[in-house]
Amino acid sequence: MHDLQTEGRTALILGASWPIVRRVAITAWVIWILDLLSKTLVAHYLEGKNSVRVIGNFLQLNLTRNSGAAFSFAPGGTVFLTSFGLVVVAVIIFTMGKVKSHWWAITLGFVLGGTLGNLTDRIFRGSSLKGEVIDWIQLPMWPIFNLADSAIVLAAGFAVILTVKNISPTAPPTVKDDEKESHDGA
Repeated sequence: MHDLQTEGRTALILGASWPIVRRVAITAWVIWILDLLSKTLVAHYLEGKNSVRVIGNFLQLNLTRNSGAAFSFAPGGTVFLTSFGLVVVAVIIFTMGKVKSHWWAITLGFVLGGTLGNLTDRIFRGSSLKGEVIDWIQLPMWPIFNLADSAIVLAAGFAVILTVKNISPTAPPTVKDDEKESHDGA
């Protein structure tokens, strides 16, 4: 164990790059806190009220509770979705130590933060893992969503872009990639 600590590693996340793990954790924490704060404010101020128009019919705030997933998939599937979310969190925690790319770390942080945000609702806004997720952002021709959902969708977009650019999550960055990331501020 001492050898692992000397090398800057722990038994939990072997070979972890601490700047990467920190980036995943900080990104996830910021997303999670913003999501929790927004849902708390929305539940307090919009409970029992009609939708609030922010930008005409384009952007409205409309409090709803969702027992399913996006696009009304699996309504009432809270136990399944909670279990799936817990698996996602575990997989991210146990694999983030293998990530070498700062951009993939941010992507994982968005997924982790978004998943934790919706898991918090499912676990604590109800009983027996049957809580409902608070959704509140309404756009035309789109299901009502929240910041956690937005983070997960953005992460999917980031993953597509990183894949198209052939940036591997686990391959160590080349000198050229390191220079690019330091200039990009990542």
